Amino acid sequence: MQAKDSNPPDGGYGWVVVVSAFMVMGLTVAVLKTFGLFFVEIQKHFDGLASTTSWITSVTIAIFHLGAPVASSLCVRYTHRAVVITGGLLAFSGMALGFFGFNMVWMYVTTGFLQGLGISFSWTPAISIVSHYFSKKRALANAIASAGECVFAFTFGPFFQWLISQYGWKGALLIIGGIQLNICIGGALMRPLANSWFLEAHHSETQTPPSKNASGTDKEDKSPIMHKTFNWMLLKRSEFVLYAIFGILAAMSFFVPPLFLVPFSYSLGIDESWTASLLSILAMMDFAGRLLCGWYANLHVTKSIHLLAMTITLISTSLMLLPLASNYVSLAIFTGFYGFFFGTTVAIHITVLADVVGMPEFDSALGLFMLIRSSGGFVGPPLAGLIVDMAGDYRAGFYMAGATLILSTGFLVTLDQLQQRKERGSQTSTKPEKSTLSYPSLHLLKHK
Repeated sequence: MQAKDSNPPDGGYGWVVVVSAFMVMGLTVAVLKTFGLFFVEIQKHFDGLASTTSWITSVTIAIFHLGAPVASSLCVRYTHRAVVITGGLLAFSGMALGFFGFNMVWMYVTTGFLQGLGISFSWTPAISIVSHYFSKKRALANAIASAGECVFAFTFGPFFQWLISQYGWKGALLIIGGIQLNICIGGALMRPLANSWFLEAHHSETQTPPSKNASGTDKEDKSPIMHKTFNWMLLKRSEFVLYAIFGILAAMSFFVPPLFLVPFSYSLGIDESWTASLLSILAMMDFAGRLLCGWYANLHVTKSIHLLAMTITLISTSLMLLPLASNYVSLAIFTGFYGFFFGTTVAIHITVLADVVGMPEFDSALGLFMLIRSSGGFVGPPLAGLIVDMAGDYRAGFYMAGATLILSTGFLVTLDQLQQRKERGSQTSTKPEKSTLSYPSLHLLKHK
């Protein structure tokens, strides 16, 4: 019975978990993606600069990333279900308290810090538990779960715009917070697996045998996983460091376009109802990009890191072209291109991380990668906002994002060259071994 329970079911109740994760993805990251609709309203209310207002999103993104390793550790100590429910309550609290809108600092703490922590505590366990329930169908299950982010974002754009027009930005925040309470329902459906098979899987990956305490029993079973979650030794590996730098630069860019897309469209004189549809186009093309790139990557026609470098280059190109838009049609076309190539990048960048560090270190690397990447998400939006304030034009923010992505591509190319050099060195070192091993066989043939 133990052996049976130690394997992921690859179906059954796992599909309920996938649907729950789908809902959690939509109620967390999709809300963050469409928060740009509140940007102009909040900026007008507090009569602030673009750089000052963008700190709300910046804090949310930073806490979302910083909280990921903590959320992973809490899942081990408690359960994925408990952490997701806690995240839902935190997300609701952030939006509900943001309703009062006393000042900009209050917004940083509520819709920034609390919302970011809620997203992190909901998103991280939801992604993790799907992988625990599936093995052979893991790629399909993860694709379905992550699609919730795109599907919800597609509907949230016009819906949030309607809420703002009917109830004001404060009332809209309160209603959205109430909707986010459904994260708790999704979390409640994430039933822990019997006998916690994933603890055994993680234990098998560690080299240190479990130590005994005074009573002769094993110490805390969760300590090996917590140690791997914060495995700082990865920073000694040049391949991981190069990929982490790429992650920082990419995070500086990725959250800028959705933030400034709405105010940029207003500056072009586009009607509010049409502006909200841009976010829907962005979400729809993002979804298409994920599916297509995921399918293509599984064919193994192109090396993953080469595919990632290609998609990043195409994203930067689309961001450089987007400011050239002068009306709704041209802006919708460039937005669609950006959304599609962004989706392709999301579909492949975690796979590249796994290729860089190897599966035994993947869980640890993912937590550390998100922790490091948080600095880019924290700095990017305010820096773009500062550039917009200095230039007096929202186009400057898109140019900054595109240029940063071009710079990040250089680190991917360097990483690829380093990997190829090590592969060539490994192949060269194995050749003498083959000739040595063949010598005894030849010697025996001569004696015969």
